[in-house]
Amino acid sequence: MACPVIDFHIHMIWCTASTKSFDELMDISFPDRTGYEEARQRYADPAQFVALLKESGVDYGVILSEYAPLATGYTLNETVAEFCENHDELIPFCSINPYLHPRPGDLLKELCRNHGFRGLKLLPTYNYFYPNEPLLYPLYAAAQELGIPVLAHTGSSILHNARIKYGNPLFFDDVAVDFPDLTIVMAHGGRGMWYDEAMTMVRLHKNVHIDLTGLPVRKVPGFFPDIDRFSDKFLFGTDWPQVKHAETIAKYSAIGLSEESRLKILGGNAARILGIETP
Repeated sequence: MACPVIDFHIHMIWCTASTKSFDELMDISFPDRTGYEEARQRYADPAQFVALLKESGVDYGVILSEYAPLATGYTLNETVAEFCENHDELIPFCSINPYLHPRPGDLLKELCRNHGFRGLKLLPTYNYFYPNEPLLYPLYAAAQELGIPVLAHTGSSILHNARIKYGNPLFFDDVAVDFPDLTIVMAHGGRGMWYDEAMTMVRLHKNVHIDLTGLPVRKVPGFFPDIDRFSDKFLFGTDWPQVKHAETIAKYSAIGLSEESRLKILGGNAARILGIETP
C-alpha cells in the first residue's frame, strides 16, 4: 500500500438519541426509510462497516462522536469507542461540549489515555460557541499536550438550530497563534461563504488544515485555486452516510490535481496527522 486512503470525517449511521433534524437528514441520504433502517442495522456492526470501507477503496476511517442536543442529538463517546474497539481501520474521535462537560481538558486526557481516542471533534455552530473563546482553551491545551488533532465544523449547515455565525474560520487565527503545536482541521473549509477566510488560515499558519468534507468535488478547485500548491494542508472526507466513498474518491481524479497532490489529499496528509505508518 503505497499511500492509504483515509476518510477523515465519518458519522455513525445512528445517534444514541437523535433530533428530528437528524432523522430528516437520513431520509435525504437514503432512497426511503426502509433503505435507511436496513443500512442502520447492517452498519451497526463494525465488521460490516469495515467491509464496506474496504469494498469502497478506503483503508481507514475516522469515526466521530457528537454531543449536539440542539441540532443532531447524541452519539456518545462510549458508543464510538466500543464501535472502533478491535478494528485498527476505525479511528475514534471523541466530542466534548464545553457547556455539558465540566473540566473538559481533564476529560479529553482521560478519554484519549484510557479509551483510545485519537482526536477531538468540536461543533461550534451546533453548540453555540466561538472557537477562540477562553472556555475552549483548556481543551486546546490538552490536545496540544496529547499531540492529537482538533477537527472543528466551519461554515454552513442545513440542520435546524445551527447558528452559522460561530463557523467563521477566522476565529481559528487566535487558536493557531496561541497553540502553535496544535493540529487544527477546519471541517468543510468554511463552506458556503468563507472559503477565502479558510484558505487565509491555511496560508498563514503551519498548523491549520482544511477537511474537504461536504463540498462538491468538481467545485473544489474553484473554491481553493491554490489547492495544488498547498496540497499538504487538505484532507479527504465524506460525511458518510450522507455521501458514498467510492464515487467521491473517483471524482478526485477528474479535477486536475497532480498525482502527488491527489494522494496526499486522499490519505497521505491524514496518515501524517494521525501517525499512521506508510511504506
